Amino acid sequence: MPFYDLRCKDCGEEFNVRASIKERENKEIECPNCHSHELEAVFKSVNIISSSKSSDSGYSCTSGCCGGSCGF
Repeated sequence: MPFYDLRCKDCGEEFNVRASIKERENKEIECPNCHSHELEAVFKSVNIISSSKSSDSGYSCTSGCCGGSCGF
């Protein structure tokens, strides 16, 4: 299940919640402050998790700018 950064349209509360896509689409997620279901997405950061190791591809990042996960 994905995590969502959300903001309540009624009270302005921002929060992070783990919920299914179906729960979000069906407006089943509620604001922890006012219990409204009128929420909007807030884009704060992107987390990318790679399941492959850099040694598997034969490449590794030498600059260290990406932590070695870019494949170069």
